[in-house]
Amino acid sequence: MRRDTGEGARADTAVRRARTRGTLLGGAVGDALGNPVEFLSLDGIRRAHGEQGVRGLTADGDGVTGRITDDTQMTLFTVEGLIRARVRVRSTGTPGAEYACVRDAYLRWLDTQNHPAPPAPGGGDTVRNGRLRRHPWLYARRAPGNACLTGLAAGHVPGPDAPLGKPGPVNPQSKGCGTVMRSAPFGLLGADARTAFELAARCARITHGHPTGAYAAGALAAIVTHLLEGDSTAGAVLRTTDLLSRYDGHEETTAALRAAVDLAARGRPSAGHVESLGAGWVAEEALAIGVYCALALPDADGVAEALLLSVNHSGDSDSTGSVCGNLLGARHGDMALPASWLAATEGRAVIAELADDLSLELEQSVVWPQDRYPEC
Repeated sequence: MRRDTGEGARADTAVRRARTRGTLLGGAVGDALGNPVEFLSLDGIRRAHGEQGVRGLTADGDGVTGRITDDTQMTLFTVEGLIRARVRVRSTGTPGAEYACVRDAYLRWLDTQNHPAPPAPGGGDTVRNGRLRRHPWLYARRAPGNACLTGLAAGHVPGPDAPLGKPGPVNPQSKGCGTVMRSAPFGLLGADARTAFELAARCARITHGHPTGAYAAGALAAIVTHLLEGDSTAGAVLRTTDLLSRYDGHEETTAALRAAVDLAARGRPSAGHVESLGAGWVAEEALAIGVYCALALPDADGVAEALLLSVNHSGDSDSTGSVCGNLLGARHGDMALPASWLAATEGRAVIAELADDLSLELEQSVVWPQDRYPEC
């Protein structure tokens, strides 16, 4: 029994920090697991790795093990943008900075795709600054989504009142998984699920205009919100499905989530079940596969098998692995992640530090060094 309110608050803070780290590190581990097999069919994976498929981190085409992709890259820049938005709000007293700051963070990510090393900042540049952009290992182009690249060139910054449920102005027909794979951080902010959902959904429209792409991103953020509050995975998905039903045009995303829930209830998980949900190239399929794998093996001792299940299929294995890892980490914390996989995952120390920075920012007003999180 907790002896006093102070002890209980500290315990709650420690759990939340562990789940925040778990969300980001779990996504990175899943990403690294799926990266080498992203473009292989299930048969191809089995030919290369045996009948059970991938059983751990494997080398990519360059012979390097543990590399992350654009999924983790964009997730990290999402976190950075959200931290810097809070810095800006403290400085100006004006709410609603998240949209512009997240968009600017994605422009810093775009630099990592267009330059071999950090380009020099210009005078008074509000984009090419901050610490995250200076890590050389982020400057790697690993099959980024076309809509993410072209969408950022459009220069769109959605507002807090931008309508959901209708096509957005940028890539209006695109619902690629580039929206959902970067959106778990919106669920880490301590806001209610609806606020997290709408923020993630509107920020998805920076690059993708299809309503389903936005709703899948919002749904992941809402599920993560509930998991951080201590809900079970099944409960978090159920609450999110109920939330989705309140929005026009939710049917495609809702159907994908319900299919994942129904499939998880059918008994022993399998690659065949995963493939029945799609390939994960589009947002609702990537979300459904990640959710199914997290539901099918919901206990902490099943984390490794759930991650493996999420990448052994014919499709976008790194994105589905990333989404599944986000969910498992949010539910169980970073200590439940397989230690040997975590140790070999690219950028682990930076990812953990960024997660802790987000936690600190949410717990108290931090005076950050100016070169770390400058006002955007």
